[in-house]
Amino acid sequence: MRLVIAAVGRLKDGPERELYRRYAERIAPIGRNVALGPLDLVETAESRAGSAKARADEEAKQLLRKCADADFRIVLDERGRELSSAAFANTIRDARDRGVGSAAFLIGGPDGHGSAVREAADLMLSISAMTLPHGLLRIVLAEQIYRAITILAGHPYHRP
Repeated sequence: MRLVIAAVGRLKDGPERELYRRYAERIAPIGRNVALGPLDLVETAESRAGSAKARADEEAKQLLRKCADADFRIVLDERGRELSSAAFANTIRDARDRGVGSAAFLIGGPDGHGSAVREAADLMLSISAMTLPHGLLRIVLAEQIYRAITILAGHPYHRP
């Protein structure tokens, strides 16, 4: 199952992008063993619309276009479900085992998600009740995807 993070905004070159890249690169070899990966990152520009709602709606259209071929959409939202790492791994495994070919994780812009993204969600997921910068959220999400894959592969990276 192919994995994609679709995010509003761009990570600048530097430590955040490098840390994200490290997790994405770790996913490829171990993910092959459990039919998951690679992890791709697709970024869209932040909207310049005049109101927060208009920006969120425009960004929602962009995100949905970028992951139009995804069979399973996981929307990152503070109002979503919080899952343990093991439960997250099981969610990924269950999607793979149902024959999902591609899963997309959608990260909105500073104004959140437009309603179109929420309506298209197969799962609304919260990484934390705390607000995180979007660059850091990408890193935490990539690490949790890596952790999920290591759990499914029986790798010792995850120690409950």
